[in-house]
Amino acid sequence: MTLQWLADLPHATLLRHWDTAYLLVNAAHICAIGVLFGTIAALDLRLLGAARALPLSSAAPYLARMAASGLLLAVLTGFWLFSVQPAQYLGNTAFLAKLALIALGTLNALWLHAGRSWRRLLADAPVPPVARLHAALSILLWLAAIVAGRWIGFL
Repeated sequence: MTLQWLADLPHATLLRHWDTAYLLVNAAHICAIGVLFGTIAALDLRLLGAARALPLSSAAPYLARMAASGLLLAVLTGFWLFSVQPAQYLGNTAFLAKLALIALGTLNALWLHAGRSWRRLLADAPVPPVARLHAALSILLWLAAIVAGRWIGFL
């Protein structure tokens, strides 16, 4: 399957021919990752027992929305960067690992939010062990996704 049609779209051509545009989109991607991981780390560390004075009933919804916003912006800018050389990225093991880790991190978050643990957290109940497990897994998955993203340029 050829993805040349994607590389030929105007937004991809713009990035290939205007270095400043590529730089700005790449910077936006990095900022989005910062928002995503920063808010996820804050929430996960709180679930793991840090900053116990911070009520989860107010912090968790805010941090979850911020993380979702960071993820959305990272996906949009990441797709824009991907469209510049789609065939090369799909042949890159680190890129494929990054996509898998992002999918697992997202599924982990959705699983936590869909369960009873999340509703208990919003009621300021004690953090259940399953939520702590999700938090630890979340930090590991998102850190691994960041490492895989950095690894792309080395393969």
